[in-house]
Amino acid sequence: MTDLTGRRPSASDEAPRPKVLCITDSDSYVKWGASLAGQLPKDWQVRLVIARGNALPSARQLDEALDGSRFTVEDVEVLGREALGAELVRFAPDALIASMRGLAVQALVEDFVPNVPDRPVIVSGLPGIAVPVLPHGLAYRRSVDMLVAHSRREVADFEAVAARTGYRHDVRLTSLPYLTPSEPPADDAMHAAPPPLERDRIVFAAQAMVPGPRSQRTWLLERLVATARAHPELTVVVKIRAQAGEMQTHDEAISYVDLLDEMRAAGTYVPPNLVVESGPMSHHVARAVGLVSVSSTAMLEAIADGVPCLALTDFGVAAELINPVFLDSGLLGASDDLVAGRFHTPASEWLEENYFHDPADNTWLPRLQELLDLRASHGLPLFRRMPRTPLNQAKLIFYRHLGFRPDRLGLRFRAEESFLRVALWANRHRWRLVHLVRGVQR
Repeated sequence: MTDLTGRRPSASDEAPRPKVLCITDSDSYVKWGASLAGQLPKDWQVRLVIARGNALPSARQLDEALDGSRFTVEDVEVLGREALGAELVRFAPDALIASMRGLAVQALVEDFVPNVPDRPVIVSGLPGIAVPVLPHGLAYRRSVDMLVAHSRREVADFEAVAARTGYRHDVRLTSLPYLTPSEPPADDAMHAAPPPLERDRIVFAAQAMVPGPRSQRTWLLERLVATARAHPELTVVVKIRAQAGEMQTHDEAISYVDLLDEMRAAGTYVPPNLVVESGPMSHHVARAVGLVSVSSTAMLEAIADGVPCLALTDFGVAAELINPVFLDSGLLGASDDLVAGRFHTPASEWLEENYFHDPADNTWLPRLQELLDLRASHGLPLFRRMPRTPLNQAKLIFYRHLGFRPDRLGLRFRAEESFLRVALWANRHRWRLVHLVRGVQR
């Protein structure tokens, strides 16, 4: 496969262009990895592959995640465990972007990356709002050479948590790649800009985990129903990321589609201008008069497009809601604002610290080049591995099975799968087992 430009390096080049392999595993990480790769120099060789794991995106999700990036569905391969290992050997990347869930990043490094000086530079990050920083997210990425963050606040918070936990990550700044074009705009003389779309929608950016309880999700739908009734001239869109049977980066136990069906079955009138849709968020933002969510990164996409937003506070402002980052933003408000059609624009001082800094201040690409130069001249230092304890070995089996399905389901895989079933059952019933063991000891 050729690089991003379709060009192969020639013998006349002054030096070989770096080769970068971006490995992804789920819908949001495909979107982030593909967009981040768009910030790399145009003449670098870049491959994007998807690890076949338990969160493998569907063809529809893949097409949506790649929308607006430099990759098409035809550019991307889905690789099982053995094929992924072979690809790492064949392509021999100079740098590896691990655009994956944390547990898969840890398993990838432990299983596939040799801890030697000429190994690839390892880069990782999170695909959206990362505040508040969770220590286990850093622990999963203990082995990476550079952690990418998307705002000055994220850099400071990552560094503070890393110092407190002892992981000491090298955190570098970039712009959230969805908020900046991945390539220069086309020449106006050759490509006329399409006419702007009519803004006729209120978009609710649904999240898999937030809010969590069924009662809160049902109540939120009731407020969206009230909004649709109050604004019959607008379409109120519940924008979902996964349709029935599709996986997401985070599991969604209670879908809005099912809840709407339950509301209708219970006799609630759902107006026809309340609809559920999927598709690329950028397409929805382009038609929105306002965007509402609890804490979705989609609000940042809307801000970048000049769309007023509303970050709901009806369930509070707390770490588990992923919304403390919006304090002092000017975007917080209650669902009464939603029903009234009151959306807000962000405070300028908040923008500078949170995702909308000057791209000229970004540091991740210069640092990546420094690490590549170090690799070529002296070699990279050994990365930090998980301590080799029986518990960690068991964890790695769990991470591996979630992140990488083998090409062939051999005896080892089936044995490990059986072990995991027993371990998960034991974890669910651990207190009963403790009491049983104590009773036997007595």
